[in-house]
Amino acid sequence: MRKVFLCISLLISTVQYAAAPAPWGFWGHQRINKMALYTLPEDLFGFYKPYIDYVTTHAVDPDKRRYAVADEAARHYIDLDHYGKAPFTEVPRKWNDAVIKFTEDSLQAYGIVPWHIERMMYRLTDAFREKDVNYILKNTADLGHYIGDAHVPLHCTENYNGQLTNQVGIHGFWESRIPELLGENFDYFVGKAEYIPDVNAKVWEIVLASNALVDSVLKLELQVNKEIPADRKYSYETRGASTVRVYSQEYTLRYNELLNGMVERRLQESIIQLGSFWLTAWINAGKPDLTGVVMRPWTEEELKEMDEIDKAYNGGEMKGRTHEEH
Repeated sequence: MRKVFLCISLLISTVQYAAAPAPWGFWGHQRINKMALYTLPEDLFGFYKPYIDYVTTHAVDPDKRRYAVADEAARHYIDLDHYGKAPFTEVPRKWNDAVIKFTEDSLQAYGIVPWHIERMMYRLTDAFREKDVNYILKNTADLGHYIGDAHVPLHCTENYNGQLTNQVGIHGFWESRIPELLGENFDYFVGKAEYIPDVNAKVWEIVLASNALVDSVLKLELQVNKEIPADRKYSYETRGASTVRVYSQEYTLRYNELLNGMVERRLQESIIQLGSFWLTAWINAGKPDLTGVVMRPWTEEELKEMDEIDKAYNGGEMKGRTHEEH
């Protein structure tokens, strides 16, 4: 999860090396949340319009929370192939059934993103029903993050950073380096959100589609690695006061070419599906009229929690599965 475009974690002399960033990087998550707002119908978009900056900025809150909450990491991924082979019918789609079969500890160990998305949908629906603007916005932004994560192929496999195939670093390469170089030219206008009649089925459709792309993500990077000599694989760029090692533009462009627009398509899917999840939560809440309702002051307890998360994030000690891993 990871900082704008790239998280830098390994320092050698005066040169820092790029570790795996946050899924989609901060830039990507924020772009997904912002563009998803424009898929909403006019009456719902009208409510969100004054809060576009909030929903955009806070798209990265779940990544920050991973520095303060040990249980947070598992909410961002699912190692589907731990359970066998596609279509993973041995994995119960309902949370309670999965707990009975595998135990909650086991599910937490291998990731719970599809079930957590459902939990977030309940929370957002309740927030809409209660017309609590603060919690509508908080859950809107958080849900956007998890939906974005579920669309990343390497968040749906045990080989999440290429560590099983000698491709360590591919996680950040796919989800952050490509958008960093090419994302401004991607097409983010993806149509209008639609009601989702079966949230559980849609969530599993998303993670299964992500997992189905894993082989291509890995094999195509191996092809680029064979084509481009090792001395042209990386380059060095200045980021603030640091010099960082990143995948070179040549290497990145060739990988994106072989992927044939996969990264752009997954971003697009994240956007349209996110808008549809938001719309569905509002409809399921009874389409409440939000005209005139505004944010209330945050309580002392809420402000304290936000401050603790910011301090933990700035301190840089991640809880649970590490930054480099997911």
